[in-house]
Amino acid sequence: MGRVRVVGVGMVPFVTPSKSGSYDAMAAAAVRKALTDAGLDLEQVQQAYAGFVYGDSTSGQRALYGVGMTGIPVVNVNNNCSTGSSALWLAAQAVGSGSVDCALAFGFEQMERGALAMKWSDRPSPFVDFMEVAQKRNGPSEAPFAAQLFGGAGAAYMEEHGTSPETFAMISVKARKHAGNNPYAVFRAPTTVEEVLASPRIFGPLTRLQCCPPTCGAAAAVIASEDFARRHGLKGDVAIAAQAMTTDQPDTFEDPKNLVGFSMAQRAADEVYEKAGVDPRDLRVVELHDCFTANELLSYEALRLTAPGTAEKFIRDGDNTYGGRVVTNPSGGLLSKGHPLGATGLAQCAELTWQLRGEAGARQVDDVRLALQHNIGLGGAAVVTLYQKVG
Repeated sequence: MGRVRVVGVGMVPFVTPSKSGSYDAMAAAAVRKALTDAGLDLEQVQQAYAGFVYGDSTSGQRALYGVGMTGIPVVNVNNNCSTGSSALWLAAQAVGSGSVDCALAFGFEQMERGALAMKWSDRPSPFVDFMEVAQKRNGPSEAPFAAQLFGGAGAAYMEEHGTSPETFAMISVKARKHAGNNPYAVFRAPTTVEEVLASPRIFGPLTRLQCCPPTCGAAAAVIASEDFARRHGLKGDVAIAAQAMTTDQPDTFEDPKNLVGFSMAQRAADEVYEKAGVDPRDLRVVELHDCFTANELLSYEALRLTAPGTAEKFIRDGDNTYGGRVVTNPSGGLLSKGHPLGATGLAQCAELTWQLRGEAGARQVDDVRLALQHNIGLGGAAVVTLYQKVG
């Protein structure tokens, strides 16, 4: 994987559904930006992987045809909230294996207003077993299913470690503060712990301002081999040092935190650290999957950024932000930047590429040589990617 380069990235500003353009227009704009950033034409791309969750089956083709119809393979990818990173994983695999020299990964989502819901009532839901375990522990609820799962995991962590509600709220405050420097983010106005806690209760420790909003947007990345980048004079200084995708194992249903991907993420992160020979203490910047404040807190420990049971201290000591040990979600994360499902993983890739290039503006983290990306989808898949500045 060390020979795989991210040579171009692009995204459009994320927006709420009421302000969204059509998915194909957003995706085409993000792809054009990534190609321009790379200094390539679409004709030089040999394969494309299109990520989206809500859309008809060949929406990827519709979106890419707005940029050009070159006849290359276009693979449509759906892996719930890890869809964008799954498309990236496939593109990196294609390049890393030598099957192609240059591949495109792009993701987009044109979401509806309101919380995520299960779309199909006439067939088995992939979340049946998850909800059965969650409701056996927490009881039935009218709350959105994702909030029940993540809120239940947060409540279980609180019970075990005595974590205060204020600690969870501090994550939302930090997300808004970071997003204030990101022109691509939806929610850039600051908030306070008091405002977060006073917002309507959703489930467990979660209030409305601790839940990511439905968002529309698109992002893209051009992936190339080291040799291709060199031959074409491309920016080849951001390498994918290691990458792993994991799915559920039986332990998913044995612990509330595993219902929301803790064990999947931990196994993926451990695999990445081992492949790259990197200690998580070497990381200075991480984009992680903060769909709810509870999941950001859990992810600190899943990714081994802090020891088991110490996430509250990690937050209260300011070790998760500028001036601390590792800046988490400098983009504002899903909580404030927004979470258009198919685009999220590729927006994370764009942010970390800019960080490694030193192009993140007011969000720039000092001395970035390594950057970690964490993206999960319930049901389930976890993708962890380690980027490295080379040259």
